[in-house]
Amino acid sequence: MADVHTDKAPESEEPQRHADPRRWRALILLCGLQFMILLDMTVVNVALPHIQDSLGFSESGLAWVVNGYVLMSGGLLLFGGRSADIFGRRRLLLIGVGLFALSSALCGAAVSQPMMIVGRIGQGIAESIAAPASLGMIALLFTDPKERTKALGAWGGIIALAGTSGYVISGVLTDVVSWRWIFFINLPIALAVLVLLPRMVSESRMVRAKNAKLDLAGAVTSTAGLFAIVYGLLKAAESPWGSAPVVLPLVVGAGLILTMLIIERRATDPLIPLSFFANRTRTVINGVALLFMAAFISYTFMMTLFEQHILDYSPLQTGLAWLPLGIGIGIGIGLGTAFVPRVGVKAVAGVGYIGAGVGLALTSMITVESTYFGGILPGMAVFGLFAGLSMPAATNAALHGVTAQDSGLASGVQNTALQVGSALGLAALVTLALRNAGEQIQRGVAAEIATTAGYSTALRAGAVLMVLGGVLIFALLERVATKLRDPVAETVEQAG
Repeated sequence: MADVHTDKAPESEEPQRHADPRRWRALILLCGLQFMILLDMTVVNVALPHIQDSLGFSESGLAWVVNGYVLMSGGLLLFGGRSADIFGRRRLLLIGVGLFALSSALCGAAVSQPMMIVGRIGQGIAESIAAPASLGMIALLFTDPKERTKALGAWGGIIALAGTSGYVISGVLTDVVSWRWIFFINLPIALAVLVLLPRMVSESRMVRAKNAKLDLAGAVTSTAGLFAIVYGLLKAAESPWGSAPVVLPLVVGAGLILTMLIIERRATDPLIPLSFFANRTRTVINGVALLFMAAFISYTFMMTLFEQHILDYSPLQTGLAWLPLGIGIGIGIGLGTAFVPRVGVKAVAGVGYIGAGVGLALTSMITVESTYFGGILPGMAVFGLFAGLSMPAATNAALHGVTAQDSGLASGVQNTALQVGSALGLAALVTLALRNAGEQIQRGVAAEIATTAGYSTALRAGAVLMVLGGVLIFALLERVATKLRDPVAETVEQAG
């Protein structure tokens, strides 16, 4: 039996079976926090040229404004998730929010390149602490199957809405005020969470044997391995795949992850119990999440460049151009939340992935002559609708069978998959686009035509990844019962 203890009864061994009356208010607050955190993954993209001019970044140095964040968060998420389980989810969340606020203030006030990069690294560390703890809380607050589906649907939607809204908010603030406000805007949200969260959520942590020791060896090898893998993927965006800067960290990272698996298999109190990955539903959905994020992030990144560099949109126009994607995702989330209890996780997630792939295929037909309504919007609408459709199902599957003991670990694994998938997309698909364009330019093709053709090639590759993800879901995902049981009250949940 998985047990949770609270501030009121720290030694209690009874699971929290009764719904917390504060749960919906807590969900709103936690979703607002997650929106703020994920916003900073994309909000800098539109403002990068202005940050570069203001602080004098070189092209290679500017990449670390993005990479510093991704590297730290991707490398530390698993450790952050398990730390939340062990030391207390509310405590880790508040620590992460405080660090995020300080780091955001540092970025907004940056007067030098090191100051900006240190701030972005701090934001990445803060996300690795706060995000797993936050999702872990939701898994414990909502134990009723219908309510949990709605809560996780809202949570999954926040991931995509933050990604697309980042371009809108960044464009508005950069054009109207200053790029510094894309960081300062985080401060009131963080303050609200720090003040209100302790009143809405009780502390919870996993129950451990009194003589249990923290698995430091597992923590070090898993964190270092993820660092190396994410770093190698990021380096692939600027170096050939077979070059030492790419291959060496990937090999080292794989070796460290293998070492971690050996350590965890022998550990008496493992940081990451290998039995966690025995659940095929969770393993499959986290695997295809890599494909989803690789396609999603590269799509938003490349289309932002296409709109600004080829169609000559301003930052504000670029931001507003993404609004239909957010609307489509919102509609898709509503449909997905309604369909999951009726037809199951497998069908909804599979259809969502394949439909999103069709949307990317439509977008890949862009040319230098394309208009927004004729060339961009149709594919965006289809992609947004089906991507949103898949999100409630995917988030449910990622937490399938999760107990109170492992809720932080489960959310850490999911967030790690999303981060590594983002790095993979930037490394593979964006690089594919740029290199394809470079080859055409060398053959005498006009730069704008070659660049657009490169984007089209990469978008088609993204469409293939999305469809492949859908096929894998239909082929490998277990048929999850639509009536999910209480993850707190049951240690193991078998697929229906």
